[in-house]
Amino acid sequence: MLSLHTNNAALSAQNSINRTQGSLSTSMTRLSTGYRINSSMDDAAGLQIATRLKAQTSGMAVAMRNTQNSTSMLQTAEGALDEVSNMLVRMKDLATQAADASSTSADKTAMQSEYDALGTELNNVLTNTSFGGAKLLVGGTIASAMTFQIGSSTSEKMTVDMSASMATLVTDVTATTANYVTPNSVGTELTAAGTASTTIDKLSTAIASIGTVRSSLGASANRLEHVYNNLSNISTNSKAATGRIMDVDFASESSKMTTSQMLLQAGTAMLKQSNSMSSMVMSLLQ
Repeated sequence: MLSLHTNNAALSAQNSINRTQGSLSTSMTRLSTGYRINSSMDDAAGLQIATRLKAQTSGMAVAMRNTQNSTSMLQTAEGALDEVSNMLVRMKDLATQAADASSTSADKTAMQSEYDALGTELNNVLTNTSFGGAKLLVGGTIASAMTFQIGSSTSEKMTVDMSASMATLVTDVTATTANYVTPNSVGTELTAAGTASTTIDKLSTAIASIGTVRSSLGASANRLEHVYNNLSNISTNSKAATGRIMDVDFASESSKMTTSQMLLQAGTAMLKQSNSMSSMVMSLLQ
């Protein structure tokens, strides 16, 4: 009906324009940010899931850095022990040569001098090798139980305990040379009667102990590498899942925005037409 007080067509057009403006604003926000979900009002459940996935991937990124740092630390320790092993092998060669009857007292004295220098350097390497400012070997990180955080939750830990094998290593190395305990001293491992032969066995035992620790370090480093690869795989798929929830589909959203723009134009035109209906009432009064 024709009425001066109520223009139903105008009210309907205004309501349609408001809805269209809301839809257009949402589309423009999504296209400008690149996200389908910009507030919990857009998708409350999706935002909750995506937030959990983001927290997980962020924690895994830190865990991946942890594994790389831990691997570097273990490799540093293994490299130091490799040099220790090389020195022990050279010391064993000297002991083997000194044990031979062809070696004179002067020869043994010269060999003992090199042997003592190597023993002093054993002390330096084993007690002073560090990583990030912290000691690694004797009295350091490797000599005690280690816990690596390899995931984003408290249950994802890796524990490595080489304290017993390190203690054995120190005991065996100490038995090979007095210079390990008292650096730069003069030892008698090669010069005293009959000691060169027994020193060979002590050095063999020490070399075996070094091998045991190096084997454990290598196994732990290999495990950390597998941990890193697994974390990388999980992180990639979690990020993809988050993207499917949070990211906007530009093709679809652009189409929606175009539709909203056309509807807004049409709604505005119809509102203008509905406002002219009041003039029809006035024409009846003429």
